[in-house]
Amino acid sequence: MSQSYLSQYLQRTVQIANKTMKDIIFMRGVEGPVRSPRTMFSFNTPEDIKQYATGCDADIGGLSTVHLDLNTDPEVNRPIGKPASGVFWGDMRLKVKPGFEKKIRGGYAGFRNTNRPAFLFGNLLEDASNHEFLRLRLRVAGDPRTHTSYFVNIQTDGPVSSDLWQHRLYFQKKNQWEDVLIPFDNFVRTNSGEMSQTQISMYREKIRTVGVSILGGNSGVDGKYELGIDTIGLTNEEDIDSMSRPAEKDPEEVSLDEKTP
Repeated sequence: MSQSYLSQYLQRTVQIANKTMKDIIFMRGVEGPVRSPRTMFSFNTPEDIKQYATGCDADIGGLSTVHLDLNTDPEVNRPIGKPASGVFWGDMRLKVKPGFEKKIRGGYAGFRNTNRPAFLFGNLLEDASNHEFLRLRLRVAGDPRTHTSYFVNIQTDGPVSSDLWQHRLYFQKKNQWEDVLIPFDNFVRTNSGEMSQTQISMYREKIRTVGVSILGGNSGVDGKYELGIDTIGLTNEEDIDSMSRPAEKDPEEVSLDEKTP
């Protein structure tokens, strides 16, 4: 194990141990569930960006491209009051490399957080059981045709590892930051790229990964895509301001053939 990986393991182990000790000392959970808003993932430093994996159809013969970088443009980041934010960008292409026609379907790209192992405590997971909404602070840009092709994906530590909970991202603004709220109850269960016929409740107590994908192949959309991302977190109805509106459930739009990373 390299020194950098060992340092990450130790850091995460200490993080979990400290949280456990604080919960014991302050008797958290005795007074009731903690419902205050909480950030799970940030995209504001080089270290933050390194915690995410990317993938696209080019991995299997497609022609799309994918990048997840740090954007330090002051004009972009001034509204959120931070020196930097993440930017998910690239080219969405429906065509594939010669020889792969009729073998694969092009038109997808995505990212998700990597597993966060802490060797004394297993993987670091997120508990969203006391929160009603997933909250993403995003800034959609790029070709306007791509704006309706984004999805958010959640993987839990449930009994079926190939299950992926999915919901389309709906935006009210263009080239501006906004909070996108999605009720956990509105996510749709998919498996191996297809909507599952059996829909069950998400295992929100143990969220393993959260990611975003763009699926142009479903709607026949190509072009340059760009999505700024500041944070992914949790919130409840009582903490939603008037500028944020929850997304509606639209299960008919969720079924897909592409594989997310």
